[in-house]
Amino acid sequence: MNVLALTILISVCLAAIFIVCFIGELRKPHKRGIEHQALMPLEDDAPAPSPTEDPSKI
Repeated sequence: MNVLALTILISVCLAAIFIVCFIGELRKPHKRGIEHQALMPLEDDAPAPSPTEDPSKI
């Protein structure tokens, strides 16, 4: 019976540590790292011309 109580105590402590770390990570300002920027889609520098505009003016 002591093993069961010890197992429950350790699992509750680990869950509490996870919740504290998760909330702490949510409160941090979001900095974009290299990995995040590598996964973002490529953005166009200039918008595509509309079909009514003359492409020679661009």
